[in-house]
Amino acid sequence: MTTKKKGSAIVDMTVGSPTALILGFAIPMLLGTLFQQFYSMADTVIVGRFLSVQALAGVGSTAAINFLINGFVIGMSSGFAIPVAQRFGARDYVDMRKFIANTIWLSLIFSVAVTGLVALLTKQLLILTQTPEDILPYAYQYIFIIFLGIPTTYLYNVTASLIRALGDSKTPVYFLILASVVNIVLDFVSIVGFGFSVNGPALATVFSQAVSGICCIFYMRKKFPLLRFAPREMQFDARKCRILLSMALPMGLQYSITAIGSVILQSAVNMLGTVTVASVTAGQKISMFFCCVYDALGATMATYAGQNVGAGKLQRVQDGVYVATRIGIAYGLLAFLICFLFGNQLPLLFLSPDQTEIVRQARLFLLANSAFYAALAVVNIWRFTIQGMGYSGFAILSGVSEMIARTLVGFIGVRFFGIYAVFFASPLAWLSADCFLIPAFHHCLRKLRLLIGIRED
Repeated sequence: MTTKKKGSAIVDMTVGSPTALILGFAIPMLLGTLFQQFYSMADTVIVGRFLSVQALAGVGSTAAINFLINGFVIGMSSGFAIPVAQRFGARDYVDMRKFIANTIWLSLIFSVAVTGLVALLTKQLLILTQTPEDILPYAYQYIFIIFLGIPTTYLYNVTASLIRALGDSKTPVYFLILASVVNIVLDFVSIVGFGFSVNGPALATVFSQAVSGICCIFYMRKKFPLLRFAPREMQFDARKCRILLSMALPMGLQYSITAIGSVILQSAVNMLGTVTVASVTAGQKISMFFCCVYDALGATMATYAGQNVGAGKLQRVQDGVYVATRIGIAYGLLAFLICFLFGNQLPLLFLSPDQTEIVRQARLFLLANSAFYAALAVVNIWRFTIQGMGYSGFAILSGVSEMIARTLVGFIGVRFFGIYAVFFASPLAWLSADCFLIPAFHHCLRKLRLLIGIRED
């Protein structure tokens, strides 16, 4: 049984069955990531159906640089929540509130700085990735608005991460559902009703993120009694900020370093032409939908590991990793079967049936990726567990492994094998990261046992 205070959504993950806890926490997380993909996918579906292949390729060509920047934001937001989860597990609620307060200060600073820097560099990033001339205007129009909305990305992801750090994975889902509905409606209305181009879906995405973030703030103020701050707890604390940044920056940089390989690979894809960009865009969107399970399991393990490390229960951390990995592998087999049986139909969400070559390439992309979802399970589950344990620096090294693999495919593989090399770029990156993460997890576990072994007795 999980420990839950009466009248509160807070859940203690340091007691009870690891399997029940992980599934109970991950299923709402999965619904959240699914709806996040729904409103991301809505942009692509509506653009592909109601605008043009060039507009679809333009939006798709921004995926890598979008991941480069927004991945940094999402990674930092998850990192900020780790000390909060650890203090909650240790029952040190005063220190927990101080970490939350300084998370707010740092989020405000970084949201302004990152938005300003990226807005200046957007055009250069698109040119650097060899975006084809016929889709460059669409790409710039879409991603520039998305980048101007970086503060809303911080707003939602920080607040949602803090809510999850306290054991509540359900509430952020409700707000994501609301955001998804708002986003999809605005996508359709802006393009079909008002004749907007790709700027309509971009504005819809930013607005919907703001809605979900504001809802999270009001919910935290109303439902979490532990978050009633004394004035001194809201003060800026340089030491707390150093600890937060030691967790958050490596996690943010891990996303960005991984994305560098994706940017290089995207550059190689862009050079293969609009048809290839459109097929890879469709394949990636569908694959990301299937990968929501692994995003949910990873985020679950970050909270689970953080709380149990704070409580000194390291055997539960190890047991949880093995449970989550078995779940991930079983799901990977099911996902591959679905892609094998329905791989020709799934791309038709974005494409017309007469675009046969794009559909064929998208199906091959899906088959190649889904065949290696077990490797992705290890990447997400073991990486996020290591981060929850407090060793965020290892996230950078695993990201370097992925970056190197994708870079090699972009520079060498595409030259010799064309689009077929692109199909196996992510599987190669996942396997490379696994070779690092598995021994890294056991190394971190040994270090923690030396540090807090007495508390495990």
